[in-house]
Amino acid sequence: MPWQEIKPMEKRLEFALRAQRCENFRALCREYGISPRVGYKWKNRLLEEGIWQLAEKSRRPQKSPQQLGEAEVCRLVQLRQRHPTWGARKLQDIYQRAHGKGPSESTIKRILERCGLVKKRRKRRASLGGQLGGQQVAAACHDIWTVDFKGWWHDAEGRCEPLTVRDECSRYVLEARALADAKTESVQASFKRLFELHGLPLAIRSDNGSPFANSASPLGLSRLSAWWVSLGINLLRSRPGRPGDNSHHERLHRDLCSEVQGLDYTQRQAALDHWRKEFNAERPHEALGMKRPAEVYTTSVRRWEGTPEQIDYEGLMTRRVQKRGTIRFEDQIYFISTALTGWDVGLKLRADETCEVYFAKLLVGHLELATASFLPMSAAQANQRHAA
Repeated sequence: MPWQEIKPMEKRLEFALRAQRCENFRALCREYGISPRVGYKWKNRLLEEGIWQLAEKSRRPQKSPQQLGEAEVCRLVQLRQRHPTWGARKLQDIYQRAHGKGPSESTIKRILERCGLVKKRRKRRASLGGQLGGQQVAAACHDIWTVDFKGWWHDAEGRCEPLTVRDECSRYVLEARALADAKTESVQASFKRLFELHGLPLAIRSDNGSPFANSASPLGLSRLSAWWVSLGINLLRSRPGRPGDNSHHERLHRDLCSEVQGLDYTQRQAALDHWRKEFNAERPHEALGMKRPAEVYTTSVRRWEGTPEQIDYEGLMTRRVQKRGTIRFEDQIYFISTALTGWDVGLKLRADETCEVYFAKLLVGHLELATASFLPMSAAQANQRHAA
């Protein structure tokens, strides 16, 4: 017998007709694979409304008090077009601040999807990598500043090296500066301006690249980071090859890239200034309870008083690091680091014929007097010593 398709309408009509004269209604429902409740609905609909009412009806509610009007949808679309990288939660917060009451986050997501304003993101597997150990967490403004270069790009004005500095606790972007290069002098000038405006942080977190660090120097000190240490600022560094150690700053760069890079601006610094102002004053942050960074940020109580002429080493011998990075001690010349050129280092003799070498409060290495050699301290050794 050839297979014959039975349409839903025909099935319901057949059931409703048989149900009028059926003695075992539940058995009939089992035969058609439906519940008694559905069976009674079909039977009564035929009797009360007629044959054509057995067709499938829409389950959509006839009235929807929460349905957005055309004006509300247009406002959301315009808001998304003005901030194309902001998600539904941020847009919801902006909308509610402007209009008092607004749609839910899920409603905004559906509207953006229907309007083709959402790009599907590739799903990523959860990382099984280890967590960063021994990293400080900022509990207050200016506990930690994070710094990095976005990575250069070319525009109408030539090569651009965007330097970004952010307060980790408040997420406040302190600097977004279009530098012509990534040299120590350029970065130091930016930090002098920041210190004058905002005061000093307790610590600065950076990666291990130039000019923030120098792998050939004790503790990875560079001229720039040595200057920070002279101001009493602690150094925090992400692990080599682990950009996730500074993940909040990396996310900042992703936003900067998508919102500024490649746009047609006549002046690059004006574009960065506009972006920084919007980021701090208008953009809500989930980590801040949807507050703006400017609502959380406060100025540092540690004021900038200029670069000290020298560092005080109470109770220690001192030697000045010469132009070639060397010091003279007991008629021997020891190479320390060119990063410390012009600074004094503190020396502390030990009973085992060695001499500890300090820069500020940092133990940078040991002088082996018997062999007239200097053994530098690596950043890894310093972390192990600190943990012990």
